[in-house]
Amino acid sequence: MADQYLLGWIFATVLGVVFLYRALAKRSDEKGRGLVEEENRSECVKSVMVSNGECRSTDGDVDVIIVGAGVAGAALAHTLGKDGRRVHVIERDLTEPDRIVGELLQPGGYLKLIELGLEDCVEQIDAQRVFGYALFKDGKNTRLSYPLEKFHSDVSGRSFHNGRFIQRMREKAATLPNVRLEQGTVTSLLEEKGTIKGVQYKTKTGEEMTAYAPLTVVCDGCFSNLRRTLCDPKVDVPSCFVGLVLENCNLPHANHGHVILADPSPILFYKISSTEVRCLVDVPGQKVPSISNGEMAKYLKTVVAPQIPPQIYDSFVAAVDKGTIRTMPNRSMPAAPYPTPGALLMGDAFNMRHPLTGGGMTVALSDIVVLRNLLKPLGNLNDPSTLSKYLESFYTLRKPVASTINTLAGALYKVFSSSPDQARKEMRQACFDYLSLGGVFSTGPVSLLSGLNPRPLSLVLHFFAVAVYGVGRLLLPFPSPKRAWIGARLISSASGIIFPIIKAEGVRQMFFPATVPAYYRAPVSSEKQLKKTEGCVN
Repeated sequence: MADQYLLGWIFATVLGVVFLYRALAKRSDEKGRGLVEEENRSECVKSVMVSNGECRSTDGDVDVIIVGAGVAGAALAHTLGKDGRRVHVIERDLTEPDRIVGELLQPGGYLKLIELGLEDCVEQIDAQRVFGYALFKDGKNTRLSYPLEKFHSDVSGRSFHNGRFIQRMREKAATLPNVRLEQGTVTSLLEEKGTIKGVQYKTKTGEEMTAYAPLTVVCDGCFSNLRRTLCDPKVDVPSCFVGLVLENCNLPHANHGHVILADPSPILFYKISSTEVRCLVDVPGQKVPSISNGEMAKYLKTVVAPQIPPQIYDSFVAAVDKGTIRTMPNRSMPAAPYPTPGALLMGDAFNMRHPLTGGGMTVALSDIVVLRNLLKPLGNLNDPSTLSKYLESFYTLRKPVASTINTLAGALYKVFSSSPDQARKEMRQACFDYLSLGGVFSTGPVSLLSGLNPRPLSLVLHFFAVAVYGVGRLLLPFPSPKRAWIGARLISSASGIIFPIIKAEGVRQMFFPATVPAYYRAPVSSEKQLKKTEGCVN
């Protein structure tokens, strides 16, 4: 009975605050909308119309240079090319990439693919549909399904080989006559009086070349060598992933990602084809056991294998014995741009989060939608002051979606990792039990995780609801001084996890974007386009 009262109190509090926040946000949106239409009308006067009805500049040979043709670069090239822009993509290696991350696209990311007209890129690559997660802890498990009831039956998550997905998007971008893909290595950005005018690069044959455009978009990945001139990169490496491929393995819950709350940190399993399952073992810190001398295989067999579900055990050991073990560092980097006329950062070159939640591609695709809608009314990209003003808006308009996914990734990783601290242990258990309650207690967090409801306030409310639930479990039915002290430290620990992440993301931009002047430069057409897309998938 006491548990029911506690849950009822948490639920009522959450609903009250959410309704208040929505009312204030709506009022701020309506206030700024009147400033938008006049500005948008004036921009298209400066341009001419191309055959597909879009505005485009009459100056120069190229409108946009894109550095990198990964998920962000390839998707952006197709999107801007489809809008009539002349795009030059320079990619270091146009052969199919082979990575152990970037293999899970959340449903929110799939909706962005639909919005960009790229949903067919998950076809013909043996992609697997994903309907949620299964969470395992201490021999117990709970299934968390995506809240997809209001969407078209085709909407779900997708898991696949990252390289196959990227190649499909590259091929689709290359079919557009105004998009040029070239293999080459960009060595520097060309700057003139504080404005980026283009890039210097080496071709595949080693020839030094320069390319010029009013806008240069840098999305050359997590190892970017160009980001330092455009942002303040504060890269953190909290852990490394050890990657394996399990063959002909049946997961306990079909079409679900599997998260094992192991010691010392989580283990992930998800299908990447009809016959292959990806396993990612998180190893805290920047050093991992050596693969070459057999330490890694020993670690996987003696420390990791005993903690995974018995249905997967034999396939896991077989994969370790096969010896195809790969590692990669997990990076996180908050977005801290230097607004620079003529240039923009996107993708992992700009912003990274722990890959535990699989939110990276969703953030990148969401950013592309924001940028496309900002640039649509701008026919002439050769006006540096106007272009710079709109690019500044991009950094604000992307925040609600990006910061929600970024914060959730960082917070969940810390909560899901084991700790000798009793308060952290209680928080971890409370999170598992809270999600196991079902109803709004599972659909709320999962809708955040999936990118279907990227609302920062909802994230914070659920995070502290878990903490309050954990305190309630400690104090009921009979509190004691020791339990009260652990409960106080649990709240303190929860605050210590989430508040630094929020501070790094930017409190004002994350929770109150409508108070930032740049917010009102968003084209009205972007909201109409979003509603149109949502209508198509409902």
